[in-house]
Amino acid sequence: MMLDLKFIRENPEIVKENIKKKFQDHKLELVDEVIKLDLERRTTQQEADDLRANRKKISKQIGGLMAQGKKEEAEELKNQVTSNAERLTELEKKENELSEKINKILMVIPNIIDSSVPIGKDDNENVELQKYGDPVVPNFEIPYHVDIMESLSGIDLDSARRVSGNGFYYLTGDIARLHSAVLTYARDFMIDKGFTYCIPPFMIRSNVVTGVMSFEEMEAMMYKIEGEDLFLIGTSEHSMIGRYIDTIIEEETLPHTLTSYSPCFRKEKGAHGIEERGVYRIHQFEKQEMVVICKPEDSMMWFEKLWQYTVEIFRNLDIPVRTLECCSGDLADLKVKSIDVEAWSPRQQKYFEVGSCSNLGDAQARRLKIRVVGEGGKYFAHTLNNTVIASPRMLIAFLENNLNEDGSINIPKVLQAYMGNKTKLIPSK
Repeated sequence: MMLDLKFIRENPEIVKENIKKKFQDHKLELVDEVIKLDLERRTTQQEADDLRANRKKISKQIGGLMAQGKKEEAEELKNQVTSNAERLTELEKKENELSEKINKILMVIPNIIDSSVPIGKDDNENVELQKYGDPVVPNFEIPYHVDIMESLSGIDLDSARRVSGNGFYYLTGDIARLHSAVLTYARDFMIDKGFTYCIPPFMIRSNVVTGVMSFEEMEAMMYKIEGEDLFLIGTSEHSMIGRYIDTIIEEETLPHTLTSYSPCFRKEKGAHGIEERGVYRIHQFEKQEMVVICKPEDSMMWFEKLWQYTVEIFRNLDIPVRTLECCSGDLADLKVKSIDVEAWSPRQQKYFEVGSCSNLGDAQARRLKIRVVGEGGKYFAHTLNNTVIASPRMLIAFLENNLNEDGSINIPKVLQAYMGNKTKLIPSK
């Protein structure tokens, strides 16, 4: 579930209006349906509760009648208990069936988006917020990113294709080192911001998967381990949020600010497909992520901080970026608000996505039962996540923006200590 059933019951028009804003009108009828099912379930539950209370009352009466030697009257009451027990079994079965139907609907009614989210059908209507750094187009031709990597003897797609198929790669030499250097720098950058570094499990169970994402996302992204209740993670956010499943957090310990490293595995189903030649859209990559668990009133403040960290780290690597506000139709169902960070590609002379920052409100916490206890009682935590660096997509932006006319690659100052104090990478071909 993403929304409290009580909220839906009391605010059906708000829920319907939100569905319309997300251009998911086919879900409008689900609001009335779930309210109707909920009423039926509560009626069923009330009858079942009455029967349970009546059973206790009759049981006491039977004991009293038996003590008085009134066996016939006692037998009549016993028959009534038996009849009630049969009815109770029917009601409990019905209650479980209704609960299952309700939960299934609650899993697909989208979360309420923030009032600041622009209304639009798809990513074509996302709104540019701000540019950071000058998007320079040099007076020499920028080769395709694979050609740049190959000039540095840094990539082997042919061998990867023979070993694993399309969507995989071998990184070698200075490019492999650069890949690791950027991830390590990103890790240290986040530690310096006060985040706790984590390496999480790279496989998670199905109950965690359905707790952190929508069914549509799961089908398009996740690899299932055959014969086991395990999925390969598509991002470390999944296992990082999953870490809190069925927990109660002491309010005074919030916020929990975490930065995690992991490989990521994605089917990448859909219109885009996997590239034959290139590492922009692939089945396996590595990522440094940031995750925040906080009080509801602090989540928007953390949202603003998180995407700004991504902008800062890319500017430190001499890569111009811009921020885009995701419109209502581009938001995944669990999200309240989302901002994409896009890097400048001088070769294509346009920006492309390198990170995404999301505030999910209490949707994940509600599904995974992540509660906070404080002076005011218990409530659901808010969860946020954001990409620090995803490589090798980041490598594309890095190589294009730091390329010189002679084919060498400048190493920004912040990265030089991670690259053996090199200031440049020199092509071997």
